[in-house]
Amino acid sequence: MAELLLLTPATGASAQVLPALGLLAHRVRVLPMEPSALVDAPDSDVILLDARTDLAGARTTCRVLQATGLTVPLVLILTEGGLTVVTAEWGAVDLLLTTASPAEVEARLRLAIERARGLSEADAPQEISSGDLVIDATGYTVRVRGVPIDLTYKEFELLKYLGQHPGRVFTRAQLLQEVWGYDYYGGTRTVDVHVRRLRAKLGPEHEQLIGTVRNVGYRFDPPASRRTASAARMDEAAPESDTTTESPLHESTPGGH
Repeated sequence: MAELLLLTPATGASAQVLPALGLLAHRVRVLPMEPSALVDAPDSDVILLDARTDLAGARTTCRVLQATGLTVPLVLILTEGGLTVVTAEWGAVDLLLTTASPAEVEARLRLAIERARGLSEADAPQEISSGDLVIDATGYTVRVRGVPIDLTYKEFELLKYLGQHPGRVFTRAQLLQEVWGYDYYGGTRTVDVHVRRLRAKLGPEHEQLIGTVRNVGYRFDPPASRRTASAARMDEAAPESDTTTESPLHESTPGGH
């Protein structure tokens, strides 16, 4: 299931803009097609832009999106009349006609997300180092103190994805979507099982690299961040010193000079 953001000048449900969306399981958030609405727009996998009736407004919105440094795929929703107007300058990666079938919409969204994911992975560092742990993204190998660890493909992908975003907390549902694919129909327990296996293979000394955030999910905890957090807790627990107490060496005695 993908997170979709639909920008439209129309009111009503998303299925009124693109009927096929009403038959798919994706989560759709609808916002007005206005620059102010984009300021606090929620995170999404794809932005759908309704260009059915207001082509000029849609083009302006495309320019605004590009100016904000858009990093997710932009897909236009058009009628056949709009096909003669759209150019590459709009910045859209694909387009959908309002008459598109659910199967076509699903396929185009999947391809747009996979292409964007492939580009982001190409920009990511090919080797991730964290203390004794080294993740080689191109060689599909993980080493601890130079010793290779035998991981399954999904275990490797899960560790690599967490390692690429140190300190960031992911829910189990997000990890299922990013590592297994948003069309994976297994339960979130799959993530727990793979995390448990990863920790066992990393060993007692390094299992804390995969941290648990209670009632939320998991995150990659580099050793440096754990030391910082530990130091902060020690500082909070340390008693405050009383700087107003005078030293006995400076105390005066009755009749003293």
